[in-house]
Amino acid sequence: MNKVKFAIIGAGSVCFSPKTVSDILLSKRFSELDVEIYLMDIAEEALEVSSAYCKEAAKMLGRTVTMNHSTDLRAAVDGADYVVTAIELDRYHYWSMDFHLPRRYGFRQVYGENGGPGGMFHTLRNLPPMLEIAKTMEELCPDAWILNYTNPEAKLVEGVSKLTKINAVGLCHGVTMGQEQIALFTGIPMDEIDFKCVGLNHFGWITSIKEKKTGRDLYPLLKERERTASMLSQWDEYTLSRFCLRTYGLWSYPGANHIGEYLAWADQFLASSLIQYFYDPVKDDIWNGGQTPEFIYSFSEKPTDRPLFSPKKHVAGDPAYQEGFTIGNEGPYASQEFGIRIAEALTFNVPYHAPGVNVLNKGYARDLMQDMAIELPADVDGAGLHPVQTDPLPVAVAAMINIQGAIHQLVLDAYVEKSRNKLLQAILLDPTISTYNNAVALINDICELQKDILPEMHW
Repeated sequence: MNKVKFAIIGAGSVCFSPKTVSDILLSKRFSELDVEIYLMDIAEEALEVSSAYCKEAAKMLGRTVTMNHSTDLRAAVDGADYVVTAIELDRYHYWSMDFHLPRRYGFRQVYGENGGPGGMFHTLRNLPPMLEIAKTMEELCPDAWILNYTNPEAKLVEGVSKLTKINAVGLCHGVTMGQEQIALFTGIPMDEIDFKCVGLNHFGWITSIKEKKTGRDLYPLLKERERTASMLSQWDEYTLSRFCLRTYGLWSYPGANHIGEYLAWADQFLASSLIQYFYDPVKDDIWNGGQTPEFIYSFSEKPTDRPLFSPKKHVAGDPAYQEGFTIGNEGPYASQEFGIRIAEALTFNVPYHAPGVNVLNKGYARDLMQDMAIELPADVDGAGLHPVQTDPLPVAVAAMINIQGAIHQLVLDAYVEKSRNKLLQAILLDPTISTYNNAVALINDICELQKDILPEMHW
């Protein structure tokens, strides 16, 4: 093989596009091949910004690559070896609905990106374009891999894997965040610890932590250190994981706003949930021509430290969000993402251990539903991805994840059958459910508010 083509779909993304481009350019192995990077996005202005970044990055690093960009999906994926997907349409506008409306109807949902009713509608918006990408690949590059960063990760990977023939793997740095948290609490560097994990994307569980040199089980140390740590420190990031550790004996990652999407009792552990997309309903009609309120990830952003009056606008779409367009200089990669490392392993048959990938469960986790998309480690080489057999989870944890597996399938059925009834079944299974009437009203309201982007569904 002397050439390789990467198609980056959703190339206007300020989060994943710059990281992916930088990782490709910084790869010494890929620099020895004839590399084509094809950027594709339906947002022309964002695409132009990404293209300019890509060209400048290559110039700064002294790399010679073929660069193309357009809004044409077919041109982008034609002959591609790897298709990197990080797509979202009017992200903050629709997310604000996903976050607020379930709470309005009494659902104890926090966040609303991957889990809960919000995560289901998020899936139904992103599944059609993901399937369009995959089906176009079936025609123009059937042997290529999708390296997916689009959320809801697990539900989309499951949909693409079950409804098309394309090889797809979902990637998320959440597992690295969990490992960093373990290192922080134990005081032992990450590279001195062996980790094993399994679970659902954004609801993962570290089943084993051992000191590499001695094989010592580090869970007793973690539990001791957690008990003595300040309870209020980094509340929104760590406290829910700490109570999971106390309750189930294992550390859950990546943080409260994500883990809490799958738990009915998590709302007390996410103090920032009340300011996420905060608006005044008296004066702000945010979904009928009004301005989408600012997205707050958590109190880790410290929005309360801002000056009372500031000339800078902190709103979604503000130029400050372009800060992701920088070239990393730490080690051989610009990011902590796994996509290009996996591509290297597949292309050059260089073994790589990916700490967490999202693929269908084909017996890798025996206590979790088969054929649901789960997150677990995998070894990668020229022959493909080889997920690692996982340790069993506590009965309660496995049960919570298996409920989500049933929800995954019902949401896919709702899409395929155009059925609001199947979507209702999924919502009634969710741990955050309030009442039957509220679930029906929520479906009808969001289907009306998002009718320009949701697939057709009927009662």
